[in-house]
Amino acid sequence: MLFNSYEFIFLFLPVVVAGYWLLGARMGKEAAIAWLVGMSLVYYGWWNVHFLTLIALSVFSNYFIGQKISALTTTGSSRYFALISGVVLNLSLLGYFKYSNFFVHTVESAAKVDFNWQDVVLPIAISFFTFQQIAYLVDAYRREAQEYKFLNYCLFVTFFPQLIAGPIVHHKEMMPQFERLKSWRSSPARHLAIGLSIFSIGLFKKIVIADGISIYVQPVFAAAATDVPLSFFEAWSGALAFTFQLYFDFSGYSDMAIGLARMFGIRLPLNFNSPYKANNMIDFWRRWHMTLSRFLRDYLYFPLGGNRRGPMRRYINILVTMVLGGLWHGAGWTFVAWGAMHGTFLIVNHAWRSVVGVSAEPSSWLSRAASRLLTFTAVVFAWAMFRADDLMAAQNMFEAMVGINGVALRAHYFGLLGPLGPVLADIGVRFEEDLMMVGNRASIAMIAMLVVVWFMPNTQQIMGRYRPALETYFNEINRSRLRLFAWRPTVAWGVIVGGMAVVSVLFASRVNEFLYYQF
Repeated sequence: MLFNSYEFIFLFLPVVVAGYWLLGARMGKEAAIAWLVGMSLVYYGWWNVHFLTLIALSVFSNYFIGQKISALTTTGSSRYFALISGVVLNLSLLGYFKYSNFFVHTVESAAKVDFNWQDVVLPIAISFFTFQQIAYLVDAYRREAQEYKFLNYCLFVTFFPQLIAGPIVHHKEMMPQFERLKSWRSSPARHLAIGLSIFSIGLFKKIVIADGISIYVQPVFAAAATDVPLSFFEAWSGALAFTFQLYFDFSGYSDMAIGLARMFGIRLPLNFNSPYKANNMIDFWRRWHMTLSRFLRDYLYFPLGGNRRGPMRRYINILVTMVLGGLWHGAGWTFVAWGAMHGTFLIVNHAWRSVVGVSAEPSSWLSRAASRLLTFTAVVFAWAMFRADDLMAAQNMFEAMVGINGVALRAHYFGLLGPLGPVLADIGVRFEEDLMMVGNRASIAMIAMLVVVWFMPNTQQIMGRYRPALETYFNEINRSRLRLFAWRPTVAWGVIVGGMAVVSVLFASRVNEFLYYQF
């Protein structure tokens, strides 16, 4: 049951929202929270009812271990053993369900043997609720997690807006909200208006934009996977199309998750903040999948030593963190390589800062534009690795993107270019009749997407005065300076948001699964 499916929009969501507000008003907080927990488990079980047992065991065991850690007053080996036991339990479940197929098939390929292995079915959302509970256990060990009610903990893990694809929420962000939930004592109209507006914006991003761009992606990467030679512009068209598809897919999901939570008077942390506006790779990872970046920093990079043991150890820690972050995204060598690429980008970024100094960041509009373009280009190259079916397909994409297979344009451009046409032909540019995605329609789509992601305000800026989400990093949610785009509860905005929702629903018959659901 996807957020953009008819059964979710017209059946599940209205029932859950109505039940929550009615139960809260008549029976109080405990009943409302119990309702959300129960309906969140219904939502999760919709995918595969058998995995309800897995998530229930995960919730029970982690809560018990967390309480055990908190109850131990000393800092001796007992608390540490309880922590290690909990982390090992979580990683063992994640390793078996997510990585056993990858490990076995890698050994089979390397050793030229066949184990007759029956592939393990990957439970949806296991990466998200596993990392979330590991963070809870570590914070309990650090005495940063207070003792909370079991029902609140269940909602912390299973809350359906963020269960399937994040954000990876922190206990100290969510638990206090559950403790003080009293929003039904006032009119729900404010929460519903804000939440529905954010949800509608995200729905439009996903269904109309991301799914609309997807038609430009598959042919190019399918050709790369089957060794069909791609020209320079074909490869770049496919890579850019995927870059924008993933952007609006993930941005749309993040908006929908924040909007859904807000309908219940709950604010989730920001997980997506215009990452293609980043001027360097450090900034990119403060903007893209922000709660995952925070988790990797706080629970992997810092424990490895961070930057406290000299520059070389720092760079090794960065690379290890990003490789493991890539592996978290998927059990495949392309994800490992993608993580290594971003680790290398970050190392270069930090090394450059150590040479020129942090204060030497781009100051003029021209230098900032050049920095943004360079960062964006590196990200696009990495996304080609992320999307490729395997390493060979990625190599084919990279060879085409750097021009090894030559440059080709559609044949009718030869005449349109006038005297420049023969000149280009003389230096090796080919003019061919049949080229994938190299045409006016694709070019206009790519330019339009660039304008949106580089220059338009994002959802949290549009909704800024209503504090749509929690800040993941300090002082990152700013109101838009463009008064025209500032959302208000007016008839005009109601028509705009309602129109986006109607158009999205009309296009929902071509539903594609969210790209991040496979993690």
